[in-house]
Amino acid sequence: MNRRHLLGGAAALPLAAIRPSVGRAQSGISDGVVKIGVLDDMSGVFADQQGMGDVVSARMAVEDFGSRVNGMPIELVYGDLQNRPDVGLSIARRWYDQEKVDAIFGLGNSAVALAVQNLAREKQKIDVVVAAGTTDLTGKDCSPYGVHWTYDNYALSRGTVGAVVQGGGRRWYFITSDYAFGHSLEANAVAVIRQLGGQVVGSSRAPLGETDYSSHLVRAAGSGANVVGIAAAGTDFINIVKQMGEFGLNRRGIQPAALLCLLTNIKAIGLDTAQGMVFTEAYYWDQNDQTRAFAQRFQRIHGRPPTMFQASMWGAVTHYLKAVQAAGTDASEPVMAKMRETPINDFMTTNGTIRADGRVIRDMYLMRAKQPSQARGEWDLLEVVQTIPGNEAYRPLNEGGCPLVR
Repeated sequence: MNRRHLLGGAAALPLAAIRPSVGRAQSGISDGVVKIGVLDDMSGVFADQQGMGDVVSARMAVEDFGSRVNGMPIELVYGDLQNRPDVGLSIARRWYDQEKVDAIFGLGNSAVALAVQNLAREKQKIDVVVAAGTTDLTGKDCSPYGVHWTYDNYALSRGTVGAVVQGGGRRWYFITSDYAFGHSLEANAVAVIRQLGGQVVGSSRAPLGETDYSSHLVRAAGSGANVVGIAAAGTDFINIVKQMGEFGLNRRGIQPAALLCLLTNIKAIGLDTAQGMVFTEAYYWDQNDQTRAFAQRFQRIHGRPPTMFQASMWGAVTHYLKAVQAAGTDASEPVMAKMRETPINDFMTTNGTIRADGRVIRDMYLMRAKQPSQARGEWDLLEVVQTIPGNEAYRPLNEGGCPLVR
């Protein structure tokens, strides 16, 4: 998707006041507007699961809030981080310094999220990471102004690796995206594997956006592994799973372990290939009446149900706006204080909390892809196997190395 198509798609949405971030904008609440930015992958390997769907969800949150807070209008801008830290950092710096954006949401690439969170700490500005997974965000790189909202690589690994090892998958080979997210996901998964008595027999790293994984799969097939741990996401994850099937690894008893998988990934892979695959998520559209109601609203605008990132964007923006309202200001410190002290309750979260390290504690769900014969419709793809309580899903507070934790 090039920039012209991206802007055209934004203009076509029936949502007033969405605009890409270009040039100068108004300042913060003292000048009459509360301004938030959505900075995500709009055109790359993660665009399907983040992208304009995140913008749609953020806009829904603003409109559901009445488009004003404390009598002031709410403005929403968005940008494409292009999965490049320099690009994401440049946009974030301009937003904070010139366009007076009060808080940035999304940050769906771990390397970009780390860079922006460090900038936000320096600027004493709020960042809410919805779609990146690295646990460093609440570890050594934690920030008093940073929130890690939806999930992290520790939670994904605890849920998925445990289920795979218990099912007999004890010898692992990793194919890992060669940047911060992949490294963190592999490291968290390896720790769980070893804790449960499994074995890592090999690994290889692939650049983000790789299309041909044949050399990696040949090494995996010859390693003696019975599981390929896929520490990749988006289109990269989809390509690895599809090529595993083409190379016949599944027929040889080597199963894929989906360390980060979303609804749209399963749709792209197809149930014929994905059936039985287990993975961990924070949201599924068909869990209950509340999740279905939001998904139906979202689908009327975006054409399909939301991924967990797109769904949780609504909750992140709403929680921030509630905090601005309660604080009576958009100044970072009082808003962060209100965000921390206010329980998170929405259609996908019950009594969630924000810890001292910025980690949101919420329940996670072990999901399984349905067999084709079980699907009742185009998006009836998954079933919830197990609920993982939030106090069990995430890394203990004292183990992350966050300097804010005393």
